[in-house]
Amino acid sequence: MEGTNPVNKKLAAALSGGAVLVLALSGCSSDDEGNEKLDAWAKQVCDSVQVQAQKIKAANASIQKETSDNSTPEEVQKADSKAFQDMSDAYKAIGTAITKAGAPNVENGEKKQQDAVKELNAISASYASLKKQVDGLDTKDQAEFADGLKDVATELDKLSKSGNDALKTLEEGEVGQAMGKQESCKSASATGSPAAA
Repeated sequence: MEGTNPVNKKLAAALSGGAVLVLALSGCSSDDEGNEKLDAWAKQVCDSVQVQAQKIKAANASIQKETSDNSTPEEVQKADSKAFQDMSDAYKAIGTAITKAGAPNVENGEKKQQDAVKELNAISASYASLKKQVDGLDTKDQAEFADGLKDVATELDKLSKSGNDALKTLEEGEVGQAMGKQESCKSASATGSPAAA
């Protein structure tokens, strides 16, 4: 099984970088200056993000688990396919939550919100495309499967490095402070930090 094992490890390492995306949403410092509308917005977003952060964490864990030497190509394919689908769904759900919450009550709030949603939907689409790629791999041919996984790992690596600038922009300043006050954002951050790659 050593043919796919190093590739699996590479896949897991690339994937753990991807988890950082959503958790940027919750690494905010708390500040007590009140803005009730903004606090309500942050609570709505944070509560949704917490659930999705758990899904992303679980998807990460399942791929990490299938990186052991004794996983067959079929097992790896099945685990990766499900994990990518879960991640795609989770990022889409976060985008939907931010859309539902409306624009935050800050300067340029609407543009920041729209940019972040667009970015989350693009990340979701990228994971959906990775799922397709994994589903299309030939598990009967070990060498071919390993090569295919290598391509998936490369794409994943690009995805984890592509940044989440719009999300960072959304969380600047008052929005970040309001999110920092939310218990659900704090716990999403604490429980969802990516595994060391």
